[in-house]
Amino acid sequence: MRIRTTREKRIFYIKTTLRWLIYYIIIFGCFIYMTSGTWLKPIILIPVALCISVNNNQYASVLTGALCGFLIDISCGKLFGYNAVLLAFFCIVASLVFELYLRYKFINFMMLSAVVSYIQCVLDYHFYYKMWKYEGVERIFTRYSLKIWVYTVISAVIVFLIFRLVNHFLMPKEHLTLEEAITGKNHN
Repeated sequence: MRIRTTREKRIFYIKTTLRWLIYYIIIFGCFIYMTSGTWLKPIILIPVALCISVNNNQYASVLTGALCGFLIDISCGKLFGYNAVLLAFFCIVASLVFELYLRYKFINFMMLSAVVSYIQCVLDYHFYYKMWKYEGVERIFTRYSLKIWVYTVISAVIVFLIFRLVNHFLMPKEHLTLEEAITGKNHN
């Protein structure tokens, strides 16, 4: 690690601010996409929230997961806060797993995105349809829920590529301050 100068600190803050601004523009663009058109489209905010959380700390992950979850609740007409709690939990888990065990690779992100999307799909089906024992409710899972899950996993590829590009140019590189270099302590 290099020593961080005052100029590099400013560049660090500018890149971080610009990156988060682009993140939230992407989130609200995906929300607009989810609220327009038919009901049979991907829940694209799940891979977006996961992609943001695997590159950031737990606090940013939980806030992003909760925001994306609330936006999913609004766009899908679900109980307000249901997806927010689920997605906040999954984003914290994703952040911790990628920080401690996994590397930010395409296959790791796709597996995580597929698993989280499937869990959300199954819980949504059980709580909103199967629990009430409607007649022929199994067809909803096979005809609609699984299609939406497949569309969500396919859309995760595009989301990964977009965020990889944003992070490549705007993810600031960590440097040591002069104090950290002298004392040998890293305060991150």
